[in-house]
Amino acid sequence: MTTPASTQFHCFRDDAMANGDATAIAARIRAGEVSAGEVTKAAIERAHLAEPVIRAVVTERYQAALAQSRQTGVFSGPFAGVPTFMKDNTDVEGLPTGHGSRAVPQKVAKRTSPFAAQMLTQGYNCLGKSALPEFGFNATTEPASGEPTRNPWNLNYSSGASSGGAAALVAAGVVPIAHANDGGGSIRIPAACCGLVGLKPTRGRLVDNDAARDLPVNIIADGVVTRTVRDTAGFLAHAESWYHNHKLPAVGDVHGHSGRQLRIGLVLDSINGHATDPETRQTVERTARHLEKLGHIIEPMNVPVASSFPEDFALYWAMLAFGVKARGKKLFHPEFDKRQVDGLTNGLDRLFRKQFWRLPAAIWRLKRSWRDYQQQMRDYDAVLTPVLGQTTPPLGHLHPEVPFDTLFERLNRYANFTPLANATGAPAISLPMGQTHQQLPVSVQFMGHHGDERTLLEIAYLLEAHHPWPQLYQSAQTRQST
Repeated sequence: MTTPASTQFHCFRDDAMANGDATAIAARIRAGEVSAGEVTKAAIERAHLAEPVIRAVVTERYQAALAQSRQTGVFSGPFAGVPTFMKDNTDVEGLPTGHGSRAVPQKVAKRTSPFAAQMLTQGYNCLGKSALPEFGFNATTEPASGEPTRNPWNLNYSSGASSGGAAALVAAGVVPIAHANDGGGSIRIPAACCGLVGLKPTRGRLVDNDAARDLPVNIIADGVVTRTVRDTAGFLAHAESWYHNHKLPAVGDVHGHSGRQLRIGLVLDSINGHATDPETRQTVERTARHLEKLGHIIEPMNVPVASSFPEDFALYWAMLAFGVKARGKKLFHPEFDKRQVDGLTNGLDRLFRKQFWRLPAAIWRLKRSWRDYQQQMRDYDAVLTPVLGQTTPPLGHLHPEVPFDTLFERLNRYANFTPLANATGAPAISLPMGQTHQQLPVSVQFMGHHGDERTLLEIAYLLEAHHPWPQLYQSAQTRQST
């Protein structure tokens, strides 16, 4: 593996995008200050600068996107003309979907998936597909062979996963917003690693893709990673105009904090028995003190789930790997080659085969977890936790070819706070509230009541206003591409 000479990287420049977020860029396009073509050209130039460094793009459609951006009326909606990337486990008509795996032959999608349609209807211009680990199973975006996706804040470290490519592209400034999805933390983990806002919506808030509908417990949620709260809030509000689940209260437009006093539970250590590392713990405690100074009530609380949860979720995760290997030809492509899957997928498959007899009871408990969660949350408006049990690891620490027992233990210590929101269906948001001595972001997580993304966004706006998080273009240590 070649180690880059510089520690940080970004491609923010004095071009049509400048340092703007998606909301600002869309407003400038509407006002005629810049054209969609100029913005698209700038994003493509940035992508060409970034890709040799961060390795976050797996498929590009730059010329097609540029041609469309110069046509009148092609893009409409609140984010018309804003460039983005879709994650490479989600179909976009005319582009292959590889799922991050050598086992899946490249096959061009004949249709756009339901969520991709919901997102692109807002007017985004899709520049291509972003990288992910194989089938989204890992917490780092490192292929079994080939170059890893690198964290723009420190190129020797992981960008997280499974939406690691999306997070690296947004953090580095290639695009202001990118698609992400989350089956165990895959929006929030890369957002945490790359210093972004990452909201996993309530189960059912957005339209489900086919894979989510087929699961016995739907743990998958789609969304975006952004650099600002207003971009995440704007995406969610406009997504509701395309599809509104009437079983959930509408989120609506959220433009700031409400000013109401909140009671927020505080959880510092995971239920699986692994203590949170000092830098992460300090960031969470500092955030709690900051909220208290702003008038909110912070109280320690028990982890809002049964003690069996970690093992149940791990078995469910292993079941997904077993299903991929057993049904890959039907799920992905007739020429799916299970011999090509990586070490993590193989290890999870073996784990499931040894413990498959536990699955019915585990599924029953996972389905009940939302009741446990609701009961514990009864006296709270939200709960504050770490996103991850440890700070972002260096590349190689979670590589899929690390011996499985070692890798599985490392993942259990690392990604041990996020899965609860997936099983319960609760909304959860990752916010960057600190930095390590290696200049890597350290983030906190807020979880809310089912259907109450509004409160999470209000907390996020409050912290963004009073504790603005750094951006790479503000860092004196960053290598800027020219």
